[in-house]
Amino acid sequence: MTTHAPRTGQGRPANGTVDRCARRPAASRGFAGYFLHMISVALKVLVGLLVVYALIVLLAWRFQERLAFPGPNAPVPDPETLGVTGAERVTVTTADGVRLAGWYLHPQPGPAGGARAPGLVWFYGNMETVADLAPILSALRPPGVGVLVLDYRGYGGSEGAATEDGLYRDADAARTFLTSRPEIDSTRLAVYGRSLGSAVALYLATTYPVRAVVLESPFTSAREMVDEHYAIIPPTLLHLRLNNLERARALQAPLLVIHGAEDGIAPLEMGRAVAEAGGAEELFVIDGAGHNDTYAAAGARYREVMHGFLERHLR
Repeated sequence: MTTHAPRTGQGRPANGTVDRCARRPAASRGFAGYFLHMISVALKVLVGLLVVYALIVLLAWRFQERLAFPGPNAPVPDPETLGVTGAERVTVTTADGVRLAGWYLHPQPGPAGGARAPGLVWFYGNMETVADLAPILSALRPPGVGVLVLDYRGYGGSEGAATEDGLYRDADAARTFLTSRPEIDSTRLAVYGRSLGSAVALYLATTYPVRAVVLESPFTSAREMVDEHYAIIPPTLLHLRLNNLERARALQAPLLVIHGAEDGIAPLEMGRAVAEAGGAEELFVIDGAGHNDTYAAAGARYREVMHGFLERHLR
């Protein structure tokens, strides 16, 4: 009987062991294919991220003023209903035809014997409105001083949409209104600006003569704020200026800067820089205060510092 040797697979030794040398080319080809596939996936992800980044940058450039000035809409109530006494609701029209709503707080006590009182234009911070200020104005209004506070265009009860140049037109209109009041001495004006309002206050104080400037939680410039919070956005695309440092250097009036020691939005270093640039008479640092709790953290001391400064320069 004829016997046959056991059949073996092609390329496989008779003893049944795997011929690794024969399989090596196929394994190499498989690894190369996997590697190329992963590179292709990585490139697609990278292109996708670049597209998303470019879209974010484009939107930030196109809508930067809308992002910078997200004005909340709210009607301007009668100030008396919110406990602000000796005040009235007013409407002011800017040179470009925008109607601004706000409050005028009459000097209390009023000037005696036909004398005229000093005036103060108050510029609030971002995301605020006139109505939000009721308790603050009641607590901090300087005695014997007429105070005007208006909603910026696009904020509160005012018309229009906020832009940097538009905010400056609003400041012009505020000054014109206040100096036209018969009981206000137009040669004794002061400005107060908090956060965003610091840029508007410095614009007014470097465009017209004023006796005193109070800045609370000021930032240095729009560009440095972008570097601080939105480093992903190239500064070359920024057309907002809001350059407080530049204007502070040109300031001729006495300056008081108030700043929270723990401010996480406009860091204390920014307040120090603005104070130094403007040759501030005083930098009042409020220990433990952030960006939005300076009034509460400082308590009566805030009022004492602010009123003392204004009294020295408005009388």
